[in-house]
Amino acid sequence: MKRTLPVVALLFVVCAIPAPAAEPQYDLLITNGRIVDGTGNPWFHGDVAIVGDKIVAVGRVPAGKAKRVIDAKGLTVAPGFIDIHSHSDDLILEDGHAQSKIRQGVTTEVLGEGRSAGPLKGQLKARVFKARGKEFTWSTLGGYFDTVDKAGVSVNVASYVGLDNIWESVMGKSYARPSAKQLDQMKELLDEAMKDGALGLSTYMMMPPGSLATTDDLVELCKVVKKHGGLYSSHIRTEGIGVLDSIKEAIDVGEKAGVPVDIIHLKIADEKLWGKMKDVIALIDGARKRGVNVQANVYPYTRGNNNLASIIPPWAHEGGTAKMLERLRDAKQRDKLKTDITKGVDGWYNHYTAVGGDWSRMLVSGRGDYEGLTMDRVIAAKQKGKTPTPDPLDILFDILIEQGGSVPTVFAHHDEKDMNLAMQQPWCSIGSDGSAYATEGPLKRGNPHPRNFGTFPRVLGVYARDRSVLKLEDAVRKMTSLNAAKANLRDRGTLRTGAFADVTIFNADTVIDKSTYTAPFAYNDGIEFVIVNGQLVLERGKHTGALPGRALTPSPRAK
Repeated sequence: MKRTLPVVALLFVVCAIPAPAAEPQYDLLITNGRIVDGTGNPWFHGDVAIVGDKIVAVGRVPAGKAKRVIDAKGLTVAPGFIDIHSHSDDLILEDGHAQSKIRQGVTTEVLGEGRSAGPLKGQLKARVFKARGKEFTWSTLGGYFDTVDKAGVSVNVASYVGLDNIWESVMGKSYARPSAKQLDQMKELLDEAMKDGALGLSTYMMMPPGSLATTDDLVELCKVVKKHGGLYSSHIRTEGIGVLDSIKEAIDVGEKAGVPVDIIHLKIADEKLWGKMKDVIALIDGARKRGVNVQANVYPYTRGNNNLASIIPPWAHEGGTAKMLERLRDAKQRDKLKTDITKGVDGWYNHYTAVGGDWSRMLVSGRGDYEGLTMDRVIAAKQKGKTPTPDPLDILFDILIEQGGSVPTVFAHHDEKDMNLAMQQPWCSIGSDGSAYATEGPLKRGNPHPRNFGTFPRVLGVYARDRSVLKLEDAVRKMTSLNAAKANLRDRGTLRTGAFADVTIFNADTVIDKSTYTAPFAYNDGIEFVIVNGQLVLERGKHTGALPGRALTPSPRAK
């Protein structure tokens, strides 16, 4: 007998089949946060929705399911911080996790100060770099960018092209003036690097080879930069006596070549001129009033990192490190060296006189026998029991010979009030002048400057929250959209629909740096989550191991 189900039963069976679950609308949803969007506008409560590597909604986010939800109640949600002045070129290849930067909330590092990863042509050899069990080779800036992408990194990476590379590719270690043909070769290398994606030209004018370039040389080179819509970033010729003239030179280059200028770590680094920052600011403001786009960056510390070799006058560096060491060994040349160091050389920034000849204001930061010691202690140990007592400068020369010509050193050479005043200027952004170290493993080495670990949390915790030098919204702007605008990374630096999903979430009440000059290997408090290109890299202060960073090149500039 044929059996049939009643119509009511059939309806029940049909209705009982569950509907397919709705697909999540968002990959990541950040809820209940206090949003500081990077523009400098006042904070507001809201959410941030992310799909793939882009932000799709900010503020009142349309209802929808998410694969992952972060409840940011009690936390501040900001764009990922952009470090406009970084030296992580090698370290991010050694270990792509960029620990000390990610843990500061940094999502993009901008490399290149005088020297860059490329080009390495002509009289410079192609780079062969071994890391992570692999061998990487490159000779151009574009080749370095390709290496970054192949290796995998947690942060985004952008770079200037360094004048040192361009100059030495053509001139080698010679101090001779370039001919017209040689200057044209430099322009060709610069043009190639700009096509590879360089942000612009960066210079380190304090020492050779950068100090060999004239203002006219820089103008001619920056005309190439202008063609590509780039900028001129300069560690000026001197930050001590002559600082105003050095800033005028940077302004002249920008004005005559028609390019924007960013002055690296603006400071007055000579105690004889402390208190003169107002004059520096007046000079920059005056240039801006007449249409020169000159800006600057600072790090939030009153000590800078350089090298004991920088105490040796420029003429003694001709021919490279080996030639310098020959001169240091020559007893006849030591008298001239001592005279130039103690009395100075016109146009040369002298680290020794900048700190008043006070060896206690020089802290050895590099690896080696003297790591973590101030030079007064090193000198006292070297003098002990010797008659006659050795001259401290002779001890300096001997140490440089012993250490192969390089002893990285922190110099206490500028003033808190000057630094605060510079930081407050609307055109002054934040850059660490640091590298991506770690508190354990191979990247825990030397006695590095605390700025490598603490720059961005220090701005937020000390200068915004505790001392009210900056408002929170302006502090964030100086670390995000202001740097993005300088580098022409228009799709980063703000929390807005369509921007790349680089996000830092922190506790504004607790964020603080913990790294010090004598105990630098310490991460910060208060940086909770870091998202790079839509992927979580830091979660509740723990690195996830993700490597979503990529090499970035600037967008075309408006003409």
